[in-house]
Amino acid sequence: MSDTSQAAPGVLRTPDECFANLADFPFEPHYSTIDGLRVHYVDEGPNTASPILLMHGEPSWSYLYRKMIPVLVAGGHRCVAPDLIGFGRSDKLASRGDYSYQFHVDVMNKFVRNLDITKATLFGQDWGGLIGIRVLIDNPDRFGQLVVANTGLPTGDHQPSEAFHKWLEYSQNVENFHVGGIIKGGCATELSAETVAAYDAPFPDDTYKEGARIFPALVPITPDDPASETNRKGWGTLRQWEGKVLTLFSDKDPVTAGGEKPFQKLLPGAAGQPHTTIEAAGHFLQEDKGEEIAGKIVAWLGGLS
Repeated sequence: MSDTSQAAPGVLRTPDECFANLADFPFEPHYSTIDGLRVHYVDEGPNTASPILLMHGEPSWSYLYRKMIPVLVAGGHRCVAPDLIGFGRSDKLASRGDYSYQFHVDVMNKFVRNLDITKATLFGQDWGGLIGIRVLIDNPDRFGQLVVANTGLPTGDHQPSEAFHKWLEYSQNVENFHVGGIIKGGCATELSAETVAAYDAPFPDDTYKEGARIFPALVPITPDDPASETNRKGWGTLRQWEGKVLTLFSDKDPVTAGGEKPFQKLLPGAAGQPHTTIEAAGHFLQEDKGEEIAGKIVAWLGGLS
């Protein structure tokens, strides 16, 4: 690891050349500094439009939204897609122990406030939902709509799927944590070598992967997890939130199968909405069916206005 990769003591920054010539990713980088850490984000579409906050999860980055962004922008929307700390072009903490669920929520809270994101729609998938929904809960007046896709807000009061337990064990024990290969395995369609390489790009070597490595172990799967009580209270806030809710879960994701049901049942804004199962899509449904999903969101938001 060269000294030039260190943004600060204990903080790594992937060299810009790692992101040169990415396949199908023409978006200019933008940055926001939060507590001394550089957060990268994509910002496309008119600034005057109500934003759609596109939150990625594990172990992806804003590259995951490259198929959705053009469709959403063509529909008249502004798209803001941040990279979580530890991912993409955002800074990466060198120590696994420096990451926590609350840390990610705190950073993204400051991110939406720094950008003064208001009248927004949140799209959250995987950890993008676990974190993004918490941000919505902390800033309910900044969001008017929520799209939930292959994610949840776990409290540890119910056992996660067997597929999640297998993923947790794998992530913490496998010697080679091959990010691009993991994403390829979570898709229903075949990924090109160029696409796999783009998902590997943020991680020149294993020292950059501590945030990705620890993420599965941060999911609250026991009632006494540090995040469990906060998420329970969060569900109480969601039950009172007046925004509209749409669920778009895929049909080929064993990790989050059935996860749409609590949102549809408990959130008043989910009543009467065109909830859809995205067919022939895996865990990373944005990769498998990005254009289709974006088209459904454009149609849904257009019908609300």
